[in-house]
Amino acid sequence: MEGQGRKNITKRPPKGEKKEKQGQKFTIKMQKKLLVLFGLVLLAFIGLSARLLWISGEKGEKYGKQVLSQQKYDSITLPFRRGDIVDCNGTSLAVSEKVYNLVIDTYVMTSKEAYLEPTLSALGSCFPQLNMTEIRKYIAEHPQSRYYVPLKKLSYDEISAFVEKQNDTGENGEGRYIRGVWFEEEYKRTYPNGSLACDVIGFTTSDGTGMYGLEEYYNDILNGTTGREYGYLNVDSNLERTTKPAVDGYTLVSTLDINIQSSVERYLAEYWEEYENNYTEGPAADNVACIIMEVDTGNILAMASCPVFDLNKPYDLSAFYTEEEIAKMQEEDTYYQTLNGLWRNFCITDTFEPGSTYKPFTVAMGLETGRLKGNETYECTGGLVVVEGEKPIRCHNRWGDGSNVSVKQAIAASCNVALMKMSFAIGTEIFAEYQKNFNFGLRTNIDLAGEARTAGLLHSAEDMRKVDLAVGSFGQGFNVTMIQMITGYCALINGGYYYEPHMVRQIRTTNGAVVENIEPRVLKQVVSESTSALIREYCIATCDPNGVGNTGKAARPAGYAIGGKTGTAQTLPRGNGEYVVSFIGFAPAENPQIAIYVVIDRPNIPDQSTGTKQATAIARDILTEVLPYMGIFMTEDLSEKELAELEEKRLEDTRRYTQTADGEEGTGQGAEGSGEESASRPVWMDFERDLATGYFIDPETGQLLDPDTGDAIGGDYGAIQE
Repeated sequence: MEGQGRKNITKRPPKGEKKEKQGQKFTIKMQKKLLVLFGLVLLAFIGLSARLLWISGEKGEKYGKQVLSQQKYDSITLPFRRGDIVDCNGTSLAVSEKVYNLVIDTYVMTSKEAYLEPTLSALGSCFPQLNMTEIRKYIAEHPQSRYYVPLKKLSYDEISAFVEKQNDTGENGEGRYIRGVWFEEEYKRTYPNGSLACDVIGFTTSDGTGMYGLEEYYNDILNGTTGREYGYLNVDSNLERTTKPAVDGYTLVSTLDINIQSSVERYLAEYWEEYENNYTEGPAADNVACIIMEVDTGNILAMASCPVFDLNKPYDLSAFYTEEEIAKMQEEDTYYQTLNGLWRNFCITDTFEPGSTYKPFTVAMGLETGRLKGNETYECTGGLVVVEGEKPIRCHNRWGDGSNVSVKQAIAASCNVALMKMSFAIGTEIFAEYQKNFNFGLRTNIDLAGEARTAGLLHSAEDMRKVDLAVGSFGQGFNVTMIQMITGYCALINGGYYYEPHMVRQIRTTNGAVVENIEPRVLKQVVSESTSALIREYCIATCDPNGVGNTGKAARPAGYAIGGKTGTAQTLPRGNGEYVVSFIGFAPAENPQIAIYVVIDRPNIPDQSTGTKQATAIARDILTEVLPYMGIFMTEDLSEKELAELEEKRLEDTRRYTQTADGEEGTGQGAEGSGEESASRPVWMDFERDLATGYFIDPETGQLLDPDTGDAIGGDYGAIQE
């Protein structure tokens, strides 16, 4: 067979023909079209590049901000925790608690239809305070929003129910469809004790800035450093994060003792309540305040004034004014002025004339410079003509303190005439010099915000007239602050060492490591040990309960001998019947450990000149509680009345812990000052008594006289001629 074994062979075209057909597929015409297309693409690229360069130059900053604003998840601020403030025993006075802001990401919530309703339902059920109508309206109007905060400062308990739902991502869990909600962490400043020590602690604004007190003074120490979490895309376009952690602020260990502070505030509050609307409609006084300081360190154990405010609600005036009164303040732009008056710390910001509490300073000037020997005696007939032809400047005892008044008796009986005569021996130059030595007219530099400047409130030696020197000797004609007075007084009775007053004893990290110990700082020695010992002796005599006319004896607490001095200062204009009354003292008498200073500015009583009784009563009540608490044992016998008082206050009779030199239990009979009286019996003690009140009766004027001091009840106290 011819066809078997033959292959089916296709005939190939000649080689030249094949090349010719392939070349016909990419013609000259096509090449031209491609060239045109390439040119158009190149022009478009050039145009786009030019446009981008123009946008970058003209609107780059604007668009950059828009891009950054949409990167909430890529760059997150990590808040620091503001440091705590604690008392000397570690009790919290100010703390920072973590709180949460509810953040809604509308863009994520609406990215899938399945997310919206479950998320809104969970929000409505877990946060009943939310206005869901407003939430839905916002979502509808802002579908691209990434950051909307409808609720702030929520506690963990308030968000825990929603977080539980959100984390329930199991097969049937509702958390699978809850999207676009997260919680931003921050810290909220709280004050566990409400109004306690409000003047000292201060508070913070909404942005964490300290206002007043320790919060303001140590703001930079209490604040830490904000951290940040950064998000970025790696080479594989995966989101990665790096974190710079926040650094928390330091903790302040204050010198305050919360138990002593509580006692002080309780008795101030009792006075404030008792004397409100007492004589005239209004508060108990313009101000009433107290400071307790350690004599040998400058540590402030307590500092308080009335009225107080709640540190957790510093802008709330509802406790003091009606809604109508507050609304009127806001209309008249006096609202913040009223708040500033409430927040101000009277103990360091307000100035006043100290009155007779200054007399120990005058005596110390004379003793230290040798202008006084301490054995001088003076005659007091009730007044002294300082400027010829002018009215006499009167002693508080209009009948006079006798013809043989010693230096000690001048302090104990608070004799103005004797002090004026001493000041003439001292002279204006020494008087002005020692005022500055005791830091009057200068800041004490206490570590609290707002201490007043008083440089312009004292006379210089050059402009001090004889009458200025005379009235200055008993604390009138110049102004001081409470912190100046008690700091200087501690130097008077501790051997002459002037310590810088301070409120913070230690700075720590959040884990308790000590950053800085703030040790007591002696700035100078203002008087010698011998002068200081004499001043202590004179002040102890002033508070001796057995003495006649000793003005400070009402301040003696049950079971303790103390030293101190009362003060009654006329305010301007003279003769207006308004006074600043006070008591300054130390305890215990033999070994002073603490000083106390109580000031009542214009007490609401019929005769303000007798207000020292209120000041000494407050001091006595406070010391009766504070001294046993501090472990200072009693040194004096107790009367039946005092024993009953201790029982009522549930305080212990600590005399059984004291011992005599022979090792036997004893009552430790009092310190120096056995009741040395004036050289002659006070004149008023021979007057007839008013049977109803027990006061003596002035036979010339018919006025009632205080049986202890001879002061006229309702009369003019020590008139001063300026």
